[in-house]
Amino acid sequence: MRHCGSNIPEWGRPELRREVVPKSGADLVREIQIRLGWLNWVAGVAGAIVVCASIGFLIPIFLADSEPGELALRNAPAIVVYIVLVGLILSRQCYRHCARALAWVAEEREPNEREHRQTLRLAVYNVKVAALAWILAGLGFSTLNAALHSWEFGVVVAATTWLGGETTCAVLYLACERVLRPVTARALAVRSPDGAVAPGVGQRLVMAWLLGTGVPLLGVLVVGAVGISKSDVDTEYVAAAVLFLGAVASIVGLIATVFAAKAIAEPVTSVKKGLERIEHGDLEVRVPVDDGSEVGLLQAGFNRMADGLGERERIRDLFGRQVGEDVARAALRGGARLGGEEREVGAFFVDLVGSTAMAMAMPPTEVVRVLNRFFRVVVEVVEGEGGLVNKFEGDAALCVFGAPASRDDPAGAALRAARSLAARLARDVPEVDFGIGVSAGLAVAGNVGAEHRFEYTVIGDPVNEAARLAERAKQRPERVLTSQAALARADGLEGDAWRVTDSVVLRGRNAPTDVSYPHS
Repeated sequence: MRHCGSNIPEWGRPELRREVVPKSGADLVREIQIRLGWLNWVAGVAGAIVVCASIGFLIPIFLADSEPGELALRNAPAIVVYIVLVGLILSRQCYRHCARALAWVAEEREPNEREHRQTLRLAVYNVKVAALAWILAGLGFSTLNAALHSWEFGVVVAATTWLGGETTCAVLYLACERVLRPVTARALAVRSPDGAVAPGVGQRLVMAWLLGTGVPLLGVLVVGAVGISKSDVDTEYVAAAVLFLGAVASIVGLIATVFAAKAIAEPVTSVKKGLERIEHGDLEVRVPVDDGSEVGLLQAGFNRMADGLGERERIRDLFGRQVGEDVARAALRGGARLGGEEREVGAFFVDLVGSTAMAMAMPPTEVVRVLNRFFRVVVEVVEGEGGLVNKFEGDAALCVFGAPASRDDPAGAALRAARSLAARLARDVPEVDFGIGVSAGLAVAGNVGAEHRFEYTVIGDPVNEAARLAERAKQRPERVLTSQAALARADGLEGDAWRVTDSVVLRGRNAPTDVSYPHS
């Protein structure tokens, strides 16, 4: 059975390679249920205490001095019974709903559509249940106090309960969203939702201020207005109520702002760290997508960008292996188009002797193994001198110096590489025989073919001459020949390493060509 976190698509990837011991799905679900249960109880009890305290501070403003104690005695038992009874009922409902929604996590499988939707909306469901409890509390206790005292005081109780419940639910949502991030990340890793399933950055900031600070400040304004309009209100009661509501505004506002800020800052920070690692060359980095708002879209966008960069790097690497690093860089830098330019190049052609007989005497796999050893030495020697293995032709290779990247002494580089290659092949691949021909001069280097399919190549007399010299070199004990034109174009002391032998008429030519071979 495939784990729900494997083969993670673009909406979610493992976090920036932190080495942690993964929890089982059942352990994760159990931990989330416990944390949500405690969170609901703490938020409900704390909200009830704040609302009761707020009403206690407001009572002296609206009622006579003899009434607060009597109302407190009548309301307190009902409040305790309500919190315990309704809290137990709603906690059980939330626990069971959470278990149903996260059954796929516990069973370590992919979620169906219903489970996926329920998982992403668990925070909303949790807050809806809490809001229902506050609505019932507001209706019940406002009716009770209207019957016990007056409808005006019932309205005060209803308004205070509503404001307190709204603030509590807002803070509860931000906290629940944070607790649920591990399973949110798993759900988003499976597939992306049709749209945002969580409040966006702007909505969270407005909600954090409005419900964490704006609502208590509204209470302060109401108390201040009552204090001004009622002449018989004790100013000490008004001051105490204002101070209490101000303290609530400060504390709850700070908590709401911290939760909202972390919900935004942590994903953005993970993206920032991911960008730093990409800047240092780590294209395998991914960030977890654990938010259903535009913050999650940012995280998913980063992962898509990293996927694209990784794919581009793989293509560039494969392209470079196919055509050579210099050709790949030139194509990526300036684009690839048909045509070429005249270049001063050095070139040598290396060809195996008796490859047909070798193919008949050896199994195909063994022939490929020998050819790979042969070409590996060719590539190492040529690239060591800054050249390009332009193409592999069965059991031969054309090597070019001075294209596509210009160099000061292409002829000298080709001559040095040819001598070095002969020595390396004799030592490292003794089971093969070969011939190497070297030439230099003007040639056209560029892309040849059709618009939709072409290859980089070098065309000109130096290439043809090198191929003909390689045929003649197979008959020489040194196995290396060069034209006098290449020696004449080489800088430095490279000419001293070669000995002029004679003039030969190469195949396909009428005029003789002066050839040389290296000193033994």
